[in-house]
Amino acid sequence: MNSNVENLPPHILRLVYKEISALAADPPEGIKIYPSDEDITELHTAIEGPEGTPFAGGVFRMRLVLGKDFPAVPPKGYFLTKIFHPNVGHKGEICVNVLKRDWKAELGLRHVLLTIKCLLIHPNPESALNEEAGRLLFEDYAEYESRARLLTEIHAMGGSSAEPQDPNDGPQPKKHAGDPMKRAGPSAAAVPAALGNGASGASTTTSSNSSSTNVAGKKKADKKRALRRL
Repeated sequence: MNSNVENLPPHILRLVYKEISALAADPPEGIKIYPSDEDITELHTAIEGPEGTPFAGGVFRMRLVLGKDFPAVPPKGYFLTKIFHPNVGHKGEICVNVLKRDWKAELGLRHVLLTIKCLLIHPNPESALNEEAGRLLFEDYAEYESRARLLTEIHAMGGSSAEPQDPNDGPQPKKHAGDPMKRAGPSAAAVPAALGNGASGASTTTSSNSSSTNVAGKKKADKKRALRRL
């Protein structure tokens, strides 16, 4: 979905930025906020499944999309994590009154998030987007609970619903970081070469010193022979 940053007036963008910053600093209980520096009109969140529900233990990724008429028109909510719930459609769209006829501009995004979390506790089968879930909730709660818990275990547990990671996020590995020889410093070939050069240098120095000693000794012997001839 395209960004609506360019469609919103500056004063609305400032208000949205202020509210999202407040949400990120002090999120509602059981809800994590992942604001985007590039597009504040799309807010990603993660909602913990409330205890005592078939969604307990799961983490459900969701996003709110602010349209060009926000805040006169409510944001649209979508579950990104698959969930079996009467008020969540097969494409993740959310049907809740606060996002429709009960919306008021002054309610704000925090109220929207809390309302969606409450929807996990108290589904409303009368406005069901998932008709099968709504029917089971009315007619066979045990089966509804079983189906909802199964999808929670499959899709919302074990890290599958964690915040999506951008390959460019976080510290990047250095070039050749996987090569232990390059990570450690000089290459394996360079080390023996350096040692060899050092050994060669030491050998040359020793040889030179020995040669100098021999020359001096020879001169001393020649001098003694010359004195004896005198």
